[in-house]
Amino acid sequence: MFYYLEGTVAELLPYLAVIDCGGVGYACKTTNNTLSALKKGQKGKLYTHLNVGDGIFELYGFATQRELNSFRLLIGVSGVGPKAALAILSVGTPETLAMAIVTGDEKSLTAAPGIGKKIAQRIILELKDKMAKETGGSLDFSGGKGGPAPAMFASKAAEAAQALAVLGYTSQEVSAALKGLDVEHLPLEEIVRQGLKRMAKL
Repeated sequence: MFYYLEGTVAELLPYLAVIDCGGVGYACKTTNNTLSALKKGQKGKLYTHLNVGDGIFELYGFATQRELNSFRLLIGVSGVGPKAALAILSVGTPETLAMAIVTGDEKSLTAAPGIGKKIAQRIILELKDKMAKETGGSLDFSGGKGGPAPAMFASKAAEAAQALAVLGYTSQEVSAALKGLDVEHLPLEEIVRQGLKRMAKL
């Protein structure tokens, strides 16, 4: 229903931003990261998710599409509601979430209030499985050199691809972003970081 809201930031409260669009104030539940990117009285733009249910009509807003994609992935995990998703994305970023999924880092997820070990394990299990299905061997890790990459480097590139896929990018976008990167010498975190920079320009 709403793709994004753009207007004047009327109010900033814990986990809530109010955007004035033509005299109508839209209350968007959000993360600490998005709140820190907004300034009261200045223009702001939020990518939105509308949560409608039995007696529920809530609007969620995020400063970037990556954060919105991560939020939607998290609430798609059984037992993870919008409140828990906001908590996870408030103590980290979409990038740190992606790395936590790929590396199985439960601690970075349980750092969020209300997220216990079992929920963290479920998030990692379900999203890792989702990432594997989405990337499913269709990615090109030749490094732009026309030949297959050595197995150990292809494996590292595959992990990076999974981390990027969790942010909502397609296999084609991920392939284009990773092509030509020095996967032989770069650490996994740097491959993901550079891939994200490239995709921001696609």
